[in-house]
Parts: sequence; C-alpha cells; structure tokens
Amino acid sequence: RGDIQDYADLARLGYVTRARITQIMNLLNLAPDIQEEILFLPNTTKGRDPILEKDMRPVAAVPHWNRQRKIWAQMRKDRLE
Repeated sequence: RGDIQDYADLARLGYVTRARITQIMNLLNLAPDIQEEILFLPNTTKGRDPILEKDMRPVAAVPHWNRQRKIWAQMRKDRLE
C-alpha cells in the first residue's frame, strides 16, 4: 500500500540504515530558524562544505532552542565568516 510504519520501512525505501534515518530525522529537532538558515546557505563551489550534517548532530541534541542558537552562531562565525 505504500504506507511507512517506522524508520525501518523508511530506511529500506531509501537504501540506508535505520541509524542513518535517525541521524537525519534528528535534524528536525533544530530550531526552525536554524533549519531555514541551513537551507539557504550558499552553494560550495570549491573545496569542502564548511558545515556538514555530522557537525549539526550535537546541536540538534541540545533540547533548548536558545542554546542551539548560541552554538549555531558560534559555528557560523568560525566556519562561514
């Protein structure tokens, strides 16, 4: 029928592990304004991306959005400016 019941179903459909789905889904815990900023970061044309998904995992693990914003602001300053 096409219904997805859990992360295992989603992982099978995406050909990734359940752990990877969890990592990606945890990014939804980021404050909405941080998510938006990430979506609108400029494309990297040379070299490596300055901010990777794995860099955002510890930020997403912080339960308080105001604390996330402070961590994100420092990360932006260190890597994007």
